[in-house]
This record gives sequence, structure tokens and C-alpha cells, in this order.
Amino acid sequence: MGVGTEAGRRAAADPGDAFNSDCPGRTVLDHVCSRWGTLILLSLRDRPARFYELRDTIGGISEKMLSQNLRTLTRDGLLHREVEPATPPKVTYSLTELGQELATPLAGLLDWVRARAVDVVKAQRRHDRQHKPAS
Repeated sequence: MGVGTEAGRRAAADPGDAFNSDCPGRTVLDHVCSRWGTLILLSLRDRPARFYELRDTIGGISEKMLSQNLRTLTRDGLLHREVEPATPPKVTYSLTELGQELATPLAGLLDWVRARAVDVVKAQRRHDRQHKPAS
């Protein structure tokens, strides 16, 4: 048991323990598991793409959200941003080795969602019918 200032200190966060509120991995989890982060990473799995291609591929994403997420994922080391000098500049995004490694399990998650979305919607409807608020 610690005494004095040592007693109030928490152990350093384990970067792999996402259940710990101080875990730096939670930030990565937020970036990767966000709707847009996941879709961006998966859309780049098979080939590099330019900004407008990503925008057109990912239905419903605004240019602002796409820009923010591309910056974040690039900063996280998951994307590579290549700028070719031209007017206007030609920017291409691709997965880094780290991003490619991550895209594999994310693809499995997306496959599960595709296969089970109907079952989840049925479960939601069943739950909502059973838990209707009293009128």
C-alpha cells in the first residue's frame, strides 16, 4: 500500500487495455471503429483512391467528415497520403502496412454485418414491440 502522493497515483495505462479509461488505445479504437473510419479503411483495402473516389464510394459522408477522417487516419499511421504536383494537386490515399493489417479483421466485421443486418433489424423490431411505452 502506497503512502502520501504515491497512494493517489494510478498505474500507467497499458496501451493494450482498452477497458482502462486511461488507455491510449481507446483513441485508436475511436478512430478505427467510427462509422467513417471503418468505411474509409475498407474502401482502400483493394486499391488506392483519390478524395473524390472515396467521397463517391462512401454514401452519405460529407466532404468535411471525409477530410477530417483522412487526416486522423493518416496521423494514426494507417493511411499514406501522396501528393503529386499538379494544378490542382493530385492527392491519392492508400493503406500503410499497418492499415492493411487492420483492414483484414475489419473486413470480417463488415461481412458479419452484411450477413446479419436483417437479423439485427428483426430483433430490434421484436424488442420495440415488447417494450412499447404505455399510452
